[in-house]
Amino acid sequence: MSKGNTHIEQLTDLELVNSFKKNREKSVLGVLYKRYMSLVYGLCLKYLKDRAAAQDMTMQVFEKLINDLHKHDVANFKSWLYVMAKNECLMFLRSQNRQKVHSTENLNGHVMEIPAAVHHEDENALEADLTKLETCISQLNDEQQQCIKLFYLERKCYQEVSDQTGFALKKVKSFIQNGRRNLKICVETLREQEQ
Repeated sequence: MSKGNTHIEQLTDLELVNSFKKNREKSVLGVLYKRYMSLVYGLCLKYLKDRAAAQDMTMQVFEKLINDLHKHDVANFKSWLYVMAKNECLMFLRSQNRQKVHSTENLNGHVMEIPAAVHHEDENALEADLTKLETCISQLNDEQQQCIKLFYLERKCYQEVSDQTGFALKKVKSFIQNGRRNLKICVETLREQEQ
């Protein structure tokens, strides 16, 4: 591509995506990276609650772009990237949660699932599932809400949740189990109401 850098930076997202698909030039991805790095980093930080993990995930998302852009018809790059980054974060959290549950003790029902959210290509459906989950978490009683957030969103172990909240270990396990059951019921109820 004989275009100078200044010219590349003036191209729209779609032009950059098409150009990358044609020529696989990293400089084109570099422009998209500069444009959206802070958006992706902010999103990762919101989910992972850790700067180093968010930085790693941001790099991972842009590395994944190199292959994924060729597999998809991307009409709106920004929202496609947003969904992709969110999915990566959710999958990462999910795998962390699985490891944690298996390494502490095998609770009935394993990990609180974010129903189907990880598999959505469609941003609206993904947003709807996450909104349901956020709504349901806010409806839990204070103790359950506190424990669920620390355990699943901040990836703390039972003992850390107990230390941070002052609740006895037995209570923490009970709040998490009951909270997870209530979330499942709440999300399913909201889904049924939509149908």
